[in-house]
Amino acid sequence: MITIETLCIEVRGLTRTDVERWIERSWVRPQGGSGRYEFGDIDVARVRLILELREELRVDEEALPVVLSLLDQLYEERRRLRRVRDLLHQAGPDQRAALLRLIGDARE
Repeated sequence: MITIETLCIEVRGLTRTDVERWIERSWVRPQGGSGRYEFGDIDVARVRLILELREELRVDEEALPVVLSLLDQLYEERRRLRRVRDLLHQAGPDQRAALLRLIGDARE
C-alpha cells in the first residue's frame, strides 16, 4: 500500500488533483479516507490506465466513465471465462463433454 504522495511520485504526469477528482468520481477506490488514502497494486494499475486513456489515447473526461465501465465489463468476463476454463480442466471427460455441450447450446 502506498500514499497519494508516493503514487504521484511513482506515476509520471500524475497530479494529486487528478487522483482526488478520480476518487470523487469513483474511478479509483483506494482504502482509507480523505487525507489518508492507501493505494494497492490494483489502484495503481487503475490510475495508470486512466492516465493512459487520457494522455495517450486522448479520451476526454466526459467519455472516460463509459470507457472505464466497458473495460470493467470486459475484465469481469475474462475472469468468468478463466473460471469456466479452470472448471473444464478439473472435470472428468464425461463432465467436460456435458459442459461443452451446455456451452454450445447456450451460444445458439
